[in-house]
Amino acid sequence: TVFTDHKSLQHILVQKELNIRQRQWLGLLSDYDCDIHYYPRRANVVANALSRKEREPPLRVQALVMTIGLDLPRQILNAQTEVRKPENIKEEDVGGMLVENSRDPEKVRTEKLETRTDGTLCLNGRSWLPC
Repeated sequence: TVFTDHKSLQHILVQKELNIRQRQWLGLLSDYDCDIHYYPRRANVVANALSRKEREPPLRVQALVMTIGLDLPRQILNAQTEVRKPENIKEEDVGGMLVENSRDPEKVRTEKLETRTDGTLCLNGRSWLPC
């Protein structure tokens, strides 16, 4: 049983004419033996709870919403430190800028990263901001 707050989906399994989006939904649901039940938004507590579930945004998104202020060098340093942690380096290494060898993700390129006086890192002579 699938609960939805989209009224158009309640009859999708028996409709003769479907738009592109409905065809995509039907393709997804055709592999399953299920019933679709419509409940208005307020009554559909289960679907609302699942669709509103929050998760922590990836480091890339966190870096994009950084507030620029007087502590910008500290924020950059914190982001650089976080990305260089072994558990994050593989996921955050864009285009192989940091990892020297794909077989050994623990070996971070240190020769390309230069430290400035404020502690932030430069990559190829430019300020390095993690993506």
